[in-house]
Amino acid sequence: MTQGNTKPTLEEVLDAYAVEAIHDRATLESYLRDFPQFAEELVDLSREVSRVVEYDEGSLSATEEALIEKAWQNHAQPVARSADEIDPLAKLSVPQLREVAHQLGVPRQVITAFRERRVKLESVPKSFLAAFARALSCTVDLLSSVISETSGSDFSRSYKAEIKPTAGEAISFEKLLIDAGVSEAKRTELLAENK
Repeated sequence: MTQGNTKPTLEEVLDAYAVEAIHDRATLESYLRDFPQFAEELVDLSREVSRVVEYDEGSLSATEEALIEKAWQNHAQPVARSADEIDPLAKLSVPQLREVAHQLGVPRQVITAFRERRVKLESVPKSFLAAFARALSCTVDLLSSVISETSGSDFSRSYKAEIKPTAGEAISFEKLLIDAGVSEAKRTELLAENK
């Protein structure tokens, strides 16, 4: 880079030095002669540029190449979807909650308890889980994994009280039905293991 009628800025000089094909002593000395006012910055940049280590393609071991390939595959996979895309309960509107509750023959608060992860998965009959999954248009495996997740309900993130609300302990499906006021006959029907 040569000086013309206008004096180049520090940024222009550093950019020019950075793109030089060779960063040897002669190149640095040339820039220091032409731009002594930027000597300190040029020396610092020269040190940074000299730290770059270039690898030959064959210099990596098979283990290192395998690790790099694994990392690249992990990076290349699609970005994880949001909870709303994975959780079939999270995206339900109030009318949809009502409809699912109606299809299953339970009060809406039962569906809400599942949505808030307050139900012990192992206490829910497989027949009810299958019907619930059909009503949500998802698989039983997906619904089971969602229900078994730790509660992180949305309402606990937004609050105005002095003490942050906490999710209660998970309860059995039978206790949920009792608390929701489901009749004994209906509870017996829902708790039956129909396959």
